[in-house]
Amino acid sequence: MDKGENDLNGRYVIEPVAAKGDLQAIGSSLASDSLGFRAAEILDRLRSGIGFRLLAAVLLFSSLVTLTLTALQLYLDYDHEVGVIETRLDEIGRSYLASLGESLWALDQHQLQLQLNGIQRLPGIRAVEIREVIDRPDPIHISVGDRSARASIARDYPLDYMVRGTKRPIGILYVEATLTEVYQHLLNRTLVILASQAAKTFLVSLFILYIFHVLVTRHLVTIAAFVGSYNLARPPPPLQLSRRGPDKPDELDQVADAFNELCANLQRAYGDLQQVNAQLQQDLFVRQKAEQDAQLSEQRFRDYAETASDWFWETGPDHHFTYISERLDAFGIDRAALIGTSRIDTAINSGAEPEKWREHEAVLERHEPFRNFEYTRRDLAGRLRHVSISGRPVFAPDGRFLGYRGTGTDLTEQHETTERLRQSQKMDAIGQLTGGVAHDFNNVLTVITGTIEIIQEGVADRPELAAIAHLIDEAAVRGAEITSQLLTFARRQPLQPREVDINELVLDVCKLLKPMLGEHIEIDTLLASDAWSALADPSQLSAAIVNLAINARDAMPGGGKLVLESANVVIDDAAAFDDGVRAGDFVMIAITDTGQGIPPDIIDRVFEPFFTTKGVGRGTGLGLAMVYGFARQTGGAVKIESEQGRGTVVRLYLPRSEIRAPVKSASAPAIAAIGGQETILVVEDDPLVQGYVIAQLGGLGYKTLIASDAEAALALVDQGAEFDLLFTDVVMPGGMNGRELAEAVLESRPGMKVLYTSGYTDEFVHDGRLDTGVALLRKPYRRADLAQMIREVLSAK
Repeated sequence: MDKGENDLNGRYVIEPVAAKGDLQAIGSSLASDSLGFRAAEILDRLRSGIGFRLLAAVLLFSSLVTLTLTALQLYLDYDHEVGVIETRLDEIGRSYLASLGESLWALDQHQLQLQLNGIQRLPGIRAVEIREVIDRPDPIHISVGDRSARASIARDYPLDYMVRGTKRPIGILYVEATLTEVYQHLLNRTLVILASQAAKTFLVSLFILYIFHVLVTRHLVTIAAFVGSYNLARPPPPLQLSRRGPDKPDELDQVADAFNELCANLQRAYGDLQQVNAQLQQDLFVRQKAEQDAQLSEQRFRDYAETASDWFWETGPDHHFTYISERLDAFGIDRAALIGTSRIDTAINSGAEPEKWREHEAVLERHEPFRNFEYTRRDLAGRLRHVSISGRPVFAPDGRFLGYRGTGTDLTEQHETTERLRQSQKMDAIGQLTGGVAHDFNNVLTVITGTIEIIQEGVADRPELAAIAHLIDEAAVRGAEITSQLLTFARRQPLQPREVDINELVLDVCKLLKPMLGEHIEIDTLLASDAWSALADPSQLSAAIVNLAINARDAMPGGGKLVLESANVVIDDAAAFDDGVRAGDFVMIAITDTGQGIPPDIIDRVFEPFFTTKGVGRGTGLGLAMVYGFARQTGGAVKIESEQGRGTVVRLYLPRSEIRAPVKSASAPAIAAIGGQETILVVEDDPLVQGYVIAQLGGLGYKTLIASDAEAALALVDQGAEFDLLFTDVVMPGGMNGRELAEAVLESRPGMKVLYTSGYTDEFVHDGRLDTGVALLRKPYRRADLAQMIREVLSAK
């Protein structure tokens, strides 16, 4: 800090030498010789003075006015010229239609040609064409002139002819008028107006600039020179302007008088400043040293506090914030808005935990320290923030309580990580449970769907019993669909992933949704033109989108809008995005509705199976669960965001297809239920399913050997029992499953044909796909499915 900069009370002082330099600096940029009007010198002044800016302002304003008036005049001229052409076209419509209609009815092409030539020669007419619309082999079509898609006005006139009092349309007259001459006329007029106005504006602006220089600018230069050369040690004579003075003092005279009075005041103050300057020089050093020590101490305190926590704070005796450090802004919380408020006013869980807050308030009233008090609040984006604070009371030297000082830490990331892990473990546990239920249910459905076919055949001649059998069959099909959804949620449903064009699939699904959702739902798409292909099972993906759309429809009973969107997404930090999701490229499908939204207290449960807010009989609660399981089994994720009263958006993330997967060829026509003479070893632990399979295979002509578990089956193998096919369930009691049984049989009998069956395919499903080379008949199955799979396996080489 230079000497004489300021005193302890904030007053500014200047040393004599410094005073001289500062006064010279005031007018140094304007100082100039005020005599003479040499052209080069005047031009140089204009470039750096207000005169040049005045000229630019006048020119700009004049140009804007000129352009506006010119545009208005051109518009009026254009409107007039176009009106003339429109009138000419209307005259053509009134004058020529009758004669042209008679010539066209008489098929007189020569007369039509003459009339069209006459119309084309009218001013401004570019092209004329007549077209016969009567249905006959060679209709008349005559045109004169060349059509143009630009700078033209076209009209179509219907040609009618009265036949027995009835007006019949027989043709169309097309007339096209050009606007080229109108545009050329307007262009020439524009150039003339702009050139004349530009010259006039420039001359007027130069005249204004000259008058401004004579009356104002040169006197300002004189004032600047006086101020720039003023010296307190040797003051010059009073300022005098070289000009013919007006009858009464004007603004320039007032400025000159003010400068002379200012100089006199400066002279008087100069002596006073010299007297106090010496004392201030001594006090200044002491103050600088004290300020440096205070800044060092404050910075040390900030470093310690901010290293130990995310931010620090202070409150007054009423426990309202008086200070919060700037680092709080990094967590999306408005620091300035918190000043003057209490902590309980900003918390959102104070009402949910009243006992906790009462204890905390009691601690504050007792003026005791506290540590790690946690509460929640929302940031500016509405995100829930978990906060932990610690504080100590502050007392004055006389014992008065002054408030609290403390630190704060943001625990949001830790809470969210813990919650994601808990939710993932919960959903995995539910998935295992539902998978087991689906397995047992599929065994029951296998017997029902199989035996109902036999019953239907037996009661085909009795309509009343056939209708009942049909209802049972439909119920079994519905049960199979439910178990399939359960297995999809449990991620145990075998998928057939391939490269899918997301945009094409979404558009195809939209065609199905329109009749399904109803006319009161508007469907719109926002598809990225560069959307990547995804690696997914197209049928399961279509089912997932339909399920989401149906949920959206139910949320909009009074109608609304459904938007399907696609986009490319790169997930860098997959751990923060979702547990089990690997970082990489994903294709996102978003389904957005304008419905009622989901309450915050249940949004975390919407993916659980059988959880639904719909009334009884309006849904199974498996739609979103199926979507969740499909997304996770595919290697992606599903996210849901909702706000009550404003709608819901569900985002489905699918992995990008890096390598084109082979597209399956069209499936072969269904093979008829053909039997055979081979012997089949049936391994099935469920007695009902076992009896059903034996009956069906016997009906198809096969011989059967029966075993209830793997141990009994291996005993038959060891005894030398002959069979051509091992047909085994996968999940069995006794410690050995169907796959392990097949491996043991193949060791002793290489090449043995194996067909697996199961309603729970976890053993053969990896990364959402059925293992290569595995023949699996999924429960429940029908007699035709059983016969076809057995023949396919026995016939395979």
